[in-house]
Amino acid sequence: MNHQSIVDKINIHKKQPNLRYRLKEEVEVFTNLLFYTLFDIETPVQKNLDKLEELFDSLVDLACWQSDKPCKKVWANYVEKLPTILENLNMDAEATVNCDPASLSIEEVYMAYPGFYAIAIYRLAHELYKIGFPLVPRLMTEYAHRQTGVDINPGARIGNYFHIDHGTGVVIGETAIIKDHVKIYQGVTLGGLYVAKHLQQTKRHPTIEDNVTIYANATILGGKTVIGANSIIGGNSWLTASVPPNSTVYHSPEIKIKTQTDV
Repeated sequence: MNHQSIVDKINIHKKQPNLRYRLKEEVEVFTNLLFYTLFDIETPVQKNLDKLEELFDSLVDLACWQSDKPCKKVWANYVEKLPTILENLNMDAEATVNCDPASLSIEEVYMAYPGFYAIAIYRLAHELYKIGFPLVPRLMTEYAHRQTGVDINPGARIGNYFHIDHGTGVVIGETAIIKDHVKIYQGVTLGGLYVAKHLQQTKRHPTIEDNVTIYANATILGGKTVIGANSIIGGNSWLTASVPPNSTVYHSPEIKIKTQTDV
């Protein structure tokens, strides 16, 4: 097989006309600049908003390949929401610094806490998700996922004062609902009971009510599963049914101590 034949065969199998990986790279640049614009005190807001608009126009050209989608109108509406998003993120940072004894300052939360970074990118992506902007919100949260190990689908609905401690391995599905003052720890999964394409428009992930704490490696599954307000879900718990308010759920491991006679 000669070189040109190999090239021709590869081109035959490159079947996705809109698959441009440049979009992924440009989303990461946009996400970084957006994060700095909102938080870094040395970053000029006005100058960066102009630059962000230029970057966003490029994302529109790359992501909105369906001509009937009014993507060009998205930026102006999105910019108007940024002050509210920042206000909500400041609440998240306050929730972390107030409940984590290891945090020495709120600046540490903004700069060093992977859970906060993942929440920040989720909130910035969620607004684009709500208006149906294609692909970019998912690329934003996947970028944060790669950076932090926290996987939050941009479709999830998350209330105020949300805190993720440590963060690694957290998974929050697309239709999950998390209300106010919720704390979750590493390895927590808010997922679906099973995966099937026909469930795309169905609520597949759980609802977490106010003031719930979910400890490490707990798994909560199902769109009808509701964790009642003020509940505590212990580590390694596995739940596929609802829990009433003010509950404590915990997993009791069986402990066997090996003795000489057991060998």
